[in-house]
Amino acid sequence: MSAQKRIGKELAEVTTSPPEGIKVNLVDESNVHNWNIVMDGPEGSPYAGGKFQLLLVLPTDYPFKPPKINFKTRIWHPNVTFDEHGSMCIGILKPEAWKPSSKILSVLAATQNLLVEPVPDDAVETSAADMYKNDRPKFNKTAAEYTKKYA
Repeated sequence: MSAQKRIGKELAEVTTSPPEGIKVNLVDESNVHNWNIVMDGPEGSPYAGGKFQLLLVLPTDYPFKPPKINFKTRIWHPNVTFDEHGSMCIGILKPEAWKPSSKILSVLAATQNLLVEPVPDDAVETSAADMYKNDRPKFNKTAAEYTKKYA
């Protein structure tokens, strides 16, 4: 199955029965490699009430290489860089962990889960990770403030 065909199939799957709190559409109808994702901040997390824009980019050799996913909305989180790139560190997308059988649906679910349970030991933002580990109330307050401000 070609990358285009596989991506088309997964896109149809995610748009017809999206995971709760996630909306997906193409950035540009003529290019199936760039997906625009809007993710609601999960209830019970400091991101609740926020709407986060993400960009999912699928490589031309998908599914043999993992997609890249970035937060376009700024977010205070140990596993997402706090800059215009919003690069995310998530286990499932690491080249050594990625399997061609993995689906974008599971990437989205893992991303959503990361908002509920950050992984401070795999952090890209050490100040957020330290705050998460050492002062959870302050972390939650900061994350909630950023959510109000940016999302």
